[in-house]
Amino acid sequence: MVDAFLFWFLAIVTVLAGLSVVLMTNPIYSALSLVMTMVGVAALFVTLEAYFLAGVQLIVYAGAVMVLFVMVLMLFDLKHELQAFTRGKITGGVKIASVGIIAGLVVGAITLGTKALELSKAGAETSKPVVDSTKALAENLFLKNVFGFEALGVVLLVIAVGTVALSRTKGGTHARD
Repeated sequence: MVDAFLFWFLAIVTVLAGLSVVLMTNPIYSALSLVMTMVGVAALFVTLEAYFLAGVQLIVYAGAVMVLFVMVLMLFDLKHELQAFTRGKITGGVKIASVGIIAGLVVGAITLGTKALELSKAGAETSKPVVDSTKALAENLFLKNVFGFEALGVVLLVIAVGTVALSRTKGGTHARD
């Protein structure tokens, strides 16, 4: 009974924090709401006894990704950015069309996913069980796919350096006079 109450309480808090990400007008408050959403998801993983996923959720998303978001928000002059996103009927139509396309892609992905799940359940009786473990995941990531892992690190470094370089150019928010 207590476990169910705690789960539903955390679920409601997480959904409300997720809604506030979209509804907040101040981007800093929106980023902080996103942190609360990610912490709530980690807490939900703890209630489901998925401790590894909870730790990864906190370290990767609530930690590293949110620090990156806040740094990017600090680089831009948000008063002028708001004007850039609110002008014109054509851009409004493009925004609505893009939301429709993304919604269609999400519905298609869910439909294909449920069909694939039904097919896998039907074929699960004939296949042998698969052993999943953190060790197998680490071996796959760090031994077999190490090039992709390192390439991703280089790409992220280039993005960070490029962001700082662009912010220092003429017309940037932190341009030197």
